[in-house]
This record gives sequence, C-alpha cells and structure tokens, in this order.
Amino acid sequence: MTALRMARPFPLARPARIVERNMRVYRHSFIVIFSGFFEPLFYLFSMGFGVGSLIGNVPLGNGTSVPYAVFVAPALLASSAMNGAIYETSNNFFYKLKYAKLYDAIISTPMSLGDVARGEVMWALLRGSLYAIGFLAVIVVLGAAGTTLLSSPLGLLAFPAAMVVGFGFAGAGLAATTFVRKWRDFDYLQLAIMPMFLFSGTFYPIDGYPPALQAFVQVTPLYRGVHLIRALTTGTPDATLLVDVAYLLAMGTIGLAITSRRLVKLLQS
Repeated sequence: MTALRMARPFPLARPARIVERNMRVYRHSFIVIFSGFFEPLFYLFSMGFGVGSLIGNVPLGNGTSVPYAVFVAPALLASSAMNGAIYETSNNFFYKLKYAKLYDAIISTPMSLGDVARGEVMWALLRGSLYAIGFLAVIVVLGAAGTTLLSSPLGLLAFPAAMVVGFGFAGAGLAATTFVRKWRDFDYLQLAIMPMFLFSGTFYPIDGYPPALQAFVQVTPLYRGVHLIRALTTGTPDATLLVDVAYLLAMGTIGLAITSRRLVKLLQS
C-alpha cells in the first residue's frame, strides 16, 4: 500500500483534471463548443459549391486537377481545427488567467504550472478535434448523397492530420495569450489569423503569387496544415508532408514550453 501511495501519477493524469474541469463548465452549454464549427461549413457550401459551380476543376500542381469543392474542403478542415484551438486558447484562456484567477488557486495544489499548460492544450486539442469530426461528418454525409469530397483512401488520415494542426495552434495560441495585457490586444491575433485563413491556399492555389510571397506563405502554419490535409484527401502525398508534420508538432511543443515559462513568471513573480 505504501508503494502505491508513493507511486507517481500517470503523466497526463493531472493535466486531465483541467480537461475535466472545463467539460464540467460547458456541460449545460455544450453548443458553445461548436460555435466556431459553422463558419468553415458555411464557406464550404457558399464557396466550395456556390462559387465552385462557376470555376470547375482546379490544378493541384502535379499534373492533376480536382473539382473546386474537393480543393477547398481539406483547407476548411484545417481551418476548423485551427479555429477550435485558437478560440479556446485566446479569450477563454485569458479570462481564466486574468479575471477568474483560476490558476492562482490551482498552484496551491500538487498540480504544477506545466500541468496547467498541458491540460489547456489537451482541452484546446479536444475542441479542435470536435470541429474536425463535425466537418468530416458533413463530408461523409455529402459523399453518401453522391458528392464525393474525399478522392483518396488516404483521406482516412485527415482526422489525425487535423489533430496535428490543432496541437500546433493550441500551443502557439496559449503562448501568444500569455503576452496579452488587455482584451483589445486580441485584435492583433485576428490580424494574423484572418490573412492566414484567406491566403494560405485555402480558396485558390498560391502559384499566382509572386515568388517572394509564395515563399512567405509556405512558412506560415495554416499553409502547412492545408498542404498536409489536402495531400491526403486528394491522394497526392510527397516527402514534404514530413515537413508539415514536423513544423506543426514543433510549433505546438515550443508554444507549450513558452506557456509553462510564462505562467511561472506571471503567477509566481
């Protein structure tokens, strides 16, 4: 019994308490969790099918082309994962940190600030994953109705790929929010998110950009997520997918490390 009492807890047991706490908070208003899911869905129907009916096929850059809706759908899936992670790690995290003083109470327990950071990333990843599941469910329903948006069996990997996207943005979102001082500072975050959403190859290939702008877009995180998921859903994988995965995992890991350090500075100084 003594050995059991002294045994160290499972590494994610304490962070999971943060997830449990957040789930309890949302248990009577779970529809709020899905609030950001609908925006990419509206874009899919308005742009993918509406504008797509006027555009026709879109070249993928490897000699093949796909219908416009097939081109847009994976990009919007990546955007769904991004939205879920960013929504949770921006305003919600800031409120808990600055106004609810939630973490001031938590640090008086055996839970460390590193556990807090990991728990919030897990929760943001869960929210982003729910968005991705919902979006994929719509794609499956459309496929059953005769509108195929997944043109390759590799599309089955789109969900884990979306989780990688969510992890990257969850870590980065938490880190960015630890530097926010006032609510209006989130305008700067939107100033970064909206251009990424519009210009990361979401609605058209980036081949039309000047070479310097193409190079810049290719190092932005949403582009890496869009490239990763689109290659899987259209069956056009290449070696650069490893770059996409490594980039997003590194972004999430570095963001998590920065968040842990910043929380120590903000709450224990």
